[in-house]
Amino acid sequence: MTSLTHDRYCDEIARQVGQLRDLVVSGADLSATVPTCPDWSLEELVRHTGGALRWVELLVRTRARENVPGEQVPDAAGPGARGDAAALGAWLAESGEAVVGALREAGQDAKVWSWSERHDAGFWARRMTHEVTVHRADAVLTAGQPYRVAPEVAADAIDEWLEIVEFMQRTGAVPGASELRGTGRSLHLHATDTDPGLRAEWLIELGEDGVTWRRGHEKADVALRGPLTDVLLAFYRRLPLDAPGLEVLGEREVLEFWLERASFG
Repeated sequence: MTSLTHDRYCDEIARQVGQLRDLVVSGADLSATVPTCPDWSLEELVRHTGGALRWVELLVRTRARENVPGEQVPDAAGPGARGDAAALGAWLAESGEAVVGALREAGQDAKVWSWSERHDAGFWARRMTHEVTVHRADAVLTAGQPYRVAPEVAADAIDEWLEIVEFMQRTGAVPGASELRGTGRSLHLHATDTDPGLRAEWLIELGEDGVTWRRGHEKADVALRGPLTDVLLAFYRRLPLDAPGLEVLGEREVLEFWLERASFG
């Protein structure tokens, strides 16, 4: 399920990369530790993001039918000099332009390898949208600046995350996700600042057969409420549950159980 068009995903990648590039060249401390990814500095976060964009560009442009190792991706590591914000920003911008161009040229239905059940360029347009959306949040939080994203993008990012967790559980790819089972324990996500037409509420159930979810306003064992962007970031473990504006109602341990196990791996 997707809620945005292929062109909108491409537009959003370009927008998010442009905003991340602006932060890089604005004087942000590239050596600062990213609090939400403490193994990385801000520069390493940006290099990871640009490298991912270049990897996907190569997959889509060549219509790859199998994975391409990272070492085979041209210029995936970024500029040779460290701490050069202008060079890093230019490299990131080129990475974004290249992947958006490849995705637009391919169209969403072009067959391309992926690690998911969906093997087309449309998968990568959506995945890169949310990859950059969340990593831009990492960068903005590192710089101590406010972060917001369009409501429809944030809602789709939550949808995609739930689909990924369900896939990881079903395939056994991530041991932690396999533990997200139970006798009907449930979580509710509730955005408090969106138009009702967006339906920015979710019910997630941990059944004996695994995770199921749907959009809607329903009672659950625990609810996470707050502005949509903050709910997204908390659900991605980018904000603490006690962050201003967020509210946890009910059995907090059920939400913590989820957050400890929901992962890419």
